[in-house]
Amino acid sequence: MNLPLITHAQEHNEKIAIVTADGAFTYRDLLHTSSQIATNLLQDAEDLQEQRVAFLIPPGFEYVATQWGIWHAGGIAVPLCISHPRPELEYVIANSEASIIIAHPNFEAILRPIATEQNLRFILTSETLPVSVGRLPFVDITRRALILYTSGTTGKPKGVVTTHNNIQAQVSSLITAWEWTSSDSILHILPLHHIHGIVNVLTCALWAGAECHILSKFDAETTWNRICDGDLTLFMAVPTIYVKLIAAWETASSERQKSMTAGCAKMRLMVSGSAALPVQVLEKWQTISSHWMLERYGMTEIGMALSNPLHGQRDPGYVGQPLPFVEVRLVDESGELVPPGTPGEIQVKGPTVFLEYWQNPQATAKAFRDGWFCTGDLAVVENGNYRIFGRMSVDIIKTGGYKVSALEIEEVLLKHPDIQECAVVGVADLEWGERVCAALVLQPQCQLTLEFFRNWAKEQLAVYKIPTRILTVEELPRNAMGKVTKPTVVELFRSSSS
Repeated sequence: MNLPLITHAQEHNEKIAIVTADGAFTYRDLLHTSSQIATNLLQDAEDLQEQRVAFLIPPGFEYVATQWGIWHAGGIAVPLCISHPRPELEYVIANSEASIIIAHPNFEAILRPIATEQNLRFILTSETLPVSVGRLPFVDITRRALILYTSGTTGKPKGVVTTHNNIQAQVSSLITAWEWTSSDSILHILPLHHIHGIVNVLTCALWAGAECHILSKFDAETTWNRICDGDLTLFMAVPTIYVKLIAAWETASSERQKSMTAGCAKMRLMVSGSAALPVQVLEKWQTISSHWMLERYGMTEIGMALSNPLHGQRDPGYVGQPLPFVEVRLVDESGELVPPGTPGEIQVKGPTVFLEYWQNPQATAKAFRDGWFCTGDLAVVENGNYRIFGRMSVDIIKTGGYKVSALEIEEVLLKHPDIQECAVVGVADLEWGERVCAALVLQPQCQLTLEFFRNWAKEQLAVYKIPTRILTVEELPRNAMGKVTKPTVVELFRSSSS
């Protein structure tokens, strides 16, 4: 076993690695339990030889030990999402061609029948582990380590394959940029089937020899209680979580608010990612926490690519500059580099970029151009900093000959006092090509007519950017990471009468 993650852990044996509601676990505990799990997985085999092992375990020590156990045994980890219904779990298990399923007893009822139908080995985390650890294989860092499934805007999710080397590069990049050390302590509240939770928080913390405090699920009050304890140095979340934390802060007593603010002040860094951070949320969070949040940009296929600086100015609406070991360029539709100030597609190159889409050579070939990964995201460089315009497919609306950014319009609409949340989409239209439409979540007891809304918007936006249709909804459709699912929003407009 020459995986650097394991080697690093051995340097911190007696130090606390994971803290959960069940207690504190040292790096030695993690190494030992993961070795037992690996021994159990191997049975009489010497090496899993990149067999896929799908696992469904709530966030906590067992999740981490299982992930490491799969790697110890030479397998590829395929984490499943705890909120997915059976058809989605079946799809990932079948598509990844998993030969083993590991499940927490809570998920036995949903997963055992799948294992039986597909004739797969089924292991419960409650089963007794081998007392002695067997001989574990040598795992080269060029081997495949992880398959994560991306939601994608079209078709079925694709399995993004990252190697141990890719993970090492992604982690090293963030540890360098954000100056992780073994004295850091981070609260983990993110899903563990996604790169944000797996790499940015969990693996960075364990690589650095830091403490990772894991909550089984996000809860605003529990999260604030942990922040108030004042022993955390880092916090990473998605915009929707910050919105919920702000709402909880606003309903707290002034005494409690002071404690919340004091807890935030003891941290050295607070990060937001996975979706665009509205400027109002950024500014409100600063008044509460005294932190100007660090925004960054990344995706499952590339890890993190751009980040605002740890030290230095962070401009609202911008995601900074390329991270260490990452090359970034912007190109036009013909693949030519664009000059500063001109929007172009973000393309990324370097050791952090994934290996392939699982069993999908056509999609893999289509995703690369001359060795550069084509993200499908549009951005512009202004004063050396990148500003994301959104997905070329769903966030760039082509209306009446104009290209407009849905994210830019959303940022403006959120300034309206009656609008709590919004999602702007382009809906196919014979006259305009696409019609700009906005789904709105209004503040309680508020109503908004299209005429009143458009009159207000005319003071803020160019006329071709103003939504011509609005739809009031109780909540926006979102995926497990809190990202609004724009195709679902488009369907809402299609199914509602104009």
